[in-house]
Amino acid sequence: MARSSVRTDEQRALAMSDAAARVMEEGAASAGLSWPPAPFAGSEAGSLADRLSANPFLMAPMASVTDSAYRIMSRAGGAAIAYTEMVSVTGIHYKSEKTWQLVEPNQAEPDLAVQLFGADPEHFREAAPLVAERVGDRLALVDVNMACPVPKVTKGGAGSALLDEPELAAKIVRTLVDSLDVPVTVKIRVGRTPGKIVGPDFARAMEAAGASAIAVHGRVASQMYRGESDPAAIAEVVDAVSVPVIASGDALDAARAARLLSDTGAAACFVARGSYGDPWIFGNARRVLAGEGETEVTPRMRLAAFRLHVRLLVATGAHMARARSLAGWYLRGVPEAAAWRERAMHCRDVADYLALADELEATL
Repeated sequence: MARSSVRTDEQRALAMSDAAARVMEEGAASAGLSWPPAPFAGSEAGSLADRLSANPFLMAPMASVTDSAYRIMSRAGGAAIAYTEMVSVTGIHYKSEKTWQLVEPNQAEPDLAVQLFGADPEHFREAAPLVAERVGDRLALVDVNMACPVPKVTKGGAGSALLDEPELAAKIVRTLVDSLDVPVTVKIRVGRTPGKIVGPDFARAMEAAGASAIAVHGRVASQMYRGESDPAAIAEVVDAVSVPVIASGDALDAARAARLLSDTGAAACFVARGSYGDPWIFGNARRVLAGEGETEVTPRMRLAAFRLHVRLLVATGAHMARARSLAGWYLRGVPEAAAWRERAMHCRDVADYLALADELEATL
């Protein structure tokens, strides 16, 4: 058997085991996180609008970031729901095992949202029942990415390129709505260039096609992630549709995440980069929204969360290379952070990372 096949089999076995749940049960409390998380979907959950109202802070899909370990940490930190990385419907069409690894939930996840991308409605039609079967009753919703500005996505007509093709985009949404029993949502940008803001009209077209919610990033695609997100542009989309709108862009801390709701009138908020090394952001954003004080995150809590997240990488079969990014994020704010992050770049395995955390904690 090929080495890649062995790794896939190991990952699948870990996903179906209780290894990640055991890690969380053992370590969540010391990191100031809650376990198990409340489910987002289910027979008692009510409409999508009701669920968003109950907890409006969502963990956004992020390529090469939101694997199952990251989703589990975010849910423990208070995220209402967590999204997969972008999943290519073309990859599903060609039966790519690497693509399916992005879709499959871990046994520790009560439910999840799957984000798909592509430009061929037939590929979406083919992918929909396969995703529903693979995820089963833990599939909370399916989102279509019409926002990604990265050239390798847009050159194939997917991501934000669909903003120029509202009829094709609407056909994709209708195809999924007809094929699935869960809500279908879309994520868009307010336009492709500053001179062509299409958010309100495009959102209306997606609502008419059957989208249950519209997520709106307040930048145009040509900005990539530069400059600032425009809450006023998101508010125009909120005013244009009757379905819930999920605001996205610059929710970099709990206060800004809560403010994004008040500034836009949106029903919910995506938290993306603000969750780097900060799974507590979701619960703290809810506290800010309720007029309460944030929970203080101490250096010891940060180290406990770092250990927990690294152990989750092992428990979910993720590549340990991801721990380098985790070290850069979680070790911010600890004394002599730069020196400790540099040392983390030389760690080779989970034991090295845990030993580093122990040594750092002994200096506090």
